[in-house]
Amino acid sequence: MASETFGIEKKKVDKELYDYQQKDIDKIFGVIEEHPENYNLLYQLPTGGGKTVIFSQMTREYIQRTNKKVLILTHRIELCKQTSKMLSGFGVRNKIINSKVKELPDQDDYMCFVAMVETLNNRLNDEKLEIEDIGLVIIDEAHYNSFRKLFKFFEKCFILGVTATPLSSNIKLPMKDNYRELIVGDSISSLIEKGFLARANIYSYNVGLTNLKVGMNGDYTVKSSEELYSNYSMQEKLLTAYYERSKGKKTLIFNNGINTSVEVYYTFKNAGLPIRHLDNTTSKQDRKDILKWFKNTPDAIVTSVSILTTGFDEPTVETIILNRATKSLTLYFQMIGRGSRVLENKEEFNVIDLGNNMARFGHWSTAVDWKQIFRSPDFYFENLLSDEDIEREFQYEMPPEIREQFSKTENVTFNIEEAYDEVIKKGLKSKAVLEWSMEQHVKMCVENSEDVFDARILAKELKDDISSRIKQYSYCISKSTKNYRDWLEEDYSRKLRMQINKEF
Repeated sequence: MASETFGIEKKKVDKELYDYQQKDIDKIFGVIEEHPENYNLLYQLPTGGGKTVIFSQMTREYIQRTNKKVLILTHRIELCKQTSKMLSGFGVRNKIINSKVKELPDQDDYMCFVAMVETLNNRLNDEKLEIEDIGLVIIDEAHYNSFRKLFKFFEKCFILGVTATPLSSNIKLPMKDNYRELIVGDSISSLIEKGFLARANIYSYNVGLTNLKVGMNGDYTVKSSEELYSNYSMQEKLLTAYYERSKGKKTLIFNNGINTSVEVYYTFKNAGLPIRHLDNTTSKQDRKDILKWFKNTPDAIVTSVSILTTGFDEPTVETIILNRATKSLTLYFQMIGRGSRVLENKEEFNVIDLGNNMARFGHWSTAVDWKQIFRSPDFYFENLLSDEDIEREFQYEMPPEIREQFSKTENVTFNIEEAYDEVIKKGLKSKAVLEWSMEQHVKMCVENSEDVFDARILAKELKDDISSRIKQYSYCISKSTKNYRDWLEEDYSRKLRMQINKEF
């Protein structure tokens, strides 16, 4: 075999590297030259920035420069295959170490190996496998903690962790304990500016999350998420949001729990929409068929349970729906990142947020100080907004089609907090706030109706606005139990109907 270096084929590389990618490769090699072995470096680049391209070119260069072998670790079989294919495109002959590989009699024929963490860990612990002359270990999706157990086998190597989010999946095991330094690549906004990523339009719908419980891993439990997101009103909210922002668009829905995803499947199917459900129990063949259908169907919808957050690349996705709340910044970026691939006729995509995630983490393209997060993850977690704080800050915005029905009214907003301050100043009872609010609602219904029947139908459209105002009011009076709020809402709606009757 003709080769410049053993294991590297003389061939035209399939992919041209972009300037920002080459710049980062040069930075990483600068660190490797300073610390050729026994050094752990972490590299951050957003989803869609081309991490696999970068470490494939690095593998090629590293083998040529040092004549030592490279091992690439992933946590999913799909990522193994994708990585192997990309390496081949860069002329790097490589072998996948999967569950079928028990020994490596042909290891001298390769300079690069791609392995699943669990498989390799089992083989190395059984002492059935020994890979000789490894100089560089590259860890894809390095924020997963499953990789830590392999470090002891490669203590003399240079270890490069690659991730979009240098924040450990386990709060108790920060990444700074395993990596000496962090190199930060281009930001999401910079990659959008240069045309490498699509722009995200994020639409947030206010969801009451205070009943969600947080589990041992620091994220919301599946059980409490299922209780909230499987109920009828949340399914209706999801369907309404889809019709408002994504009808006819290729859509990916992320859920926290299989039952929720199945509910979503039936809700959309009963509405006559083209949808399929996917989770980790779906057979390989069914998964393949569903993803092929998704690729080839312009208005396809797939509802899934976090299975498509990594190792899945479908650039034609036009809408991402976060039908879940998460406290994981990594998951937030991964889910939205599935829609960020650019195409010739796709420069932007929609995100429908039904978990107050944007209020928690900021807009997907907002600058993040990754070095600060890497150094002080505890500080970051401590300063995340609580669900109660998020809900307190949430301002209800009337959807365009409802606003249209109140077109004769100039101002449909009402600031409960300001009204409450005024009531207190004037020495009135706090209930006056709700009376003022209701006066405005009555006026809105009356001036946009022909008769009492029209007005009462319009009053029903104010359900979400009333709910939001009651919630703000309950925060002001520091009495926010769900039962009390539900009672207030019912009382308000009843009085609103009576007032409308009086007006006519």
